[in-house]
Amino acid sequence: MPTEILMPALSPTMEEGTLAKWLVKEGDEVNSGDLLAEIETDKATMEFEAVDEGTIGKILVEEGTEGVKVNTPIAVLLDEGESADDIGETSAPSDAGGDAEAKAAPADAPASNGSDAETGKTAPAPETSDTKAPAAPTDDSGERVFASPLARRIAADKGLDLTQIKGSGPRGRIIKADVEGASAGKKPATKSEAADTAQAAPQAAAAAPSGPSADAVAAMYQNREYEEIKLDGMRKTIAARLTEAKQTVPHFYLRRDIKLDALLKFRSQLNKQLEPRGVKLSVNDFIIKACALALQAVPDANAVWAGDRVLKLKPSDVAVAVAIEGGLFTPVLKDADMKSISALSAEMKDLASRARDRKLSPEEYQGGTFAVSNLGMFGIENFDAVINPPHGAILAVGAGVKKPVVGEDGELTSATVMSVTLSVDHRVIDGALGAELLQHIVENLENPMVMLA
Repeated sequence: MPTEILMPALSPTMEEGTLAKWLVKEGDEVNSGDLLAEIETDKATMEFEAVDEGTIGKILVEEGTEGVKVNTPIAVLLDEGESADDIGETSAPSDAGGDAEAKAAPADAPASNGSDAETGKTAPAPETSDTKAPAAPTDDSGERVFASPLARRIAADKGLDLTQIKGSGPRGRIIKADVEGASAGKKPATKSEAADTAQAAPQAAAAAPSGPSADAVAAMYQNREYEEIKLDGMRKTIAARLTEAKQTVPHFYLRRDIKLDALLKFRSQLNKQLEPRGVKLSVNDFIIKACALALQAVPDANAVWAGDRVLKLKPSDVAVAVAIEGGLFTPVLKDADMKSISALSAEMKDLASRARDRKLSPEEYQGGTFAVSNLGMFGIENFDAVINPPHGAILAVGAGVKKPVVGEDGELTSATVMSVTLSVDHRVIDGALGAELLQHIVENLENPMVMLA
């Protein structure tokens, strides 16, 4: 029977996407590894590869369609000997034609579309077998248990009872990921557990406060001239995550002024020496390094909130906000405490460039415990940044401004002063601990040579 090609989950958090472009048309023959379509997630445009071979019998979702849910059928693949007349049979759970999970991973499992969504590397196509799949089993009531041929073969090899496995494929079909999960000792979800999970999301949404409806807002301005701007996937995601952050994360704020004169002088000397290598360090490069070292000095603050526990990380993985058209990315500089400032500078330039082109893979902008948001280049002197869950804190960096200060000898003098605000998740970091972390950041920046020791 024909096989449904499903909307793939190209990142662990992807729930829907835009089918930007079809790279095949109805009647085309495809082989494993052939590109089928371009899918836009909230962060990037990624290519979707075929795993099975066959003929594109019907395209179900037109290119340019937005908001296509993960695991929604987007096309039908015909096997040898099948025709378009057989496509109607796909309205019922299918037992033939290969694995639906080869077309798209379930939302709660890693993507397996021939490309690794976390690394961007091409993954090998699943091994095929000439061994005929065992017949579909029946449960105690005599009802047929629907499972893909590959799932049946794996179950037979491992001696698993398919009647005891909960299917996560289309219409409850058992797929490869379900069988592999069961063989790894994972307990299948019961019907009551699945029902509880299904009810949790709408209940949470109903409990969350909401503003006026779109129609109500539009009605306020019905007599005024305006342009309606449609939200893209990135803007929707930013809106949802920031709303979640401000509603669920108990923020508190710590503010300090940092004297930059020693850093600016040191940076100028370094840049002069590094000029033959084509390296030019920015103040932000020093800030990233200062934060990474501070997280090592205060390891209890190098942590994230994980629902019912705190995860304390050993490496300093620092995220940095990068503004792009229509939104922002927060690429993560991993092991930032172990890298030289010039290495961090080069890596940051590369990540920022690819972020603006939307070419980052999910693993490059997910993770980290701490973030830096710098608006100083726009002349902003101070601001409060919103924590990016599950991070424990974010440092908002303002512009360095010449100000009158009282010197160590009590005389009035001037200095370049930069204002910073540390937004902290009180569930992860208490006030004194946050103050200690910020103190280390200040000391690192006011004594920049220490960061090279």
